[in-house]
Amino acid sequence: MGPTGQSWPTQKATNSASSAPATSETAECMLTTESTVPAHRIPELTDLMRTAWWMTDRTPADVHHLLDHSDLVIAVTHDPTDQLVGFARVLTDYAYVALILDVIVAESHRGSGVGAVLLDAVVDHPALTDVRSLELVCQPALIPFYHRWGFTTEVGTSHLMRRTTDPRLTAQPVADH
Repeated sequence: MGPTGQSWPTQKATNSASSAPATSETAECMLTTESTVPAHRIPELTDLMRTAWWMTDRTPADVHHLLDHSDLVIAVTHDPTDQLVGFARVLTDYAYVALILDVIVAESHRGSGVGAVLLDAVVDHPALTDVRSLELVCQPALIPFYHRWGFTTEVGTSHLMRRTTDPRLTAQPVADH
């Protein structure tokens, strides 16, 4: 675990982009997008992650670990309440591929533009400008959402393959995310 007060990640993401928070206004509220997650927010991020079917078993230690080993993180907070309402992270080689992972929006803020703020922050991130391919895995119901940023299900003859010890990841999709 990182020491108290540590933010993740600081190495790669903030070297190529401003670490200053960005603000966005949706129909409902002002949102702040940050490229770090302060250590004091780990319990809140863990709780947010646990609302998604594939992350129900995440622990604060897991979240510390994944933040330590992610190349880019985006956290969205609701300004009036300072509540963490969205999160996404990226693993990348900064040249050929960037894999977008763990995209989550608080249930109370779905449909309010938080997901769009997250995707804008990832797709437009200066550190990813030269990356040839942004990739993600999502439930079929979310395909139209990701189409808005140019994502497609047309991947040529490629197929997703997985080796996992987590039976949730090979079961039939769940409709909530």
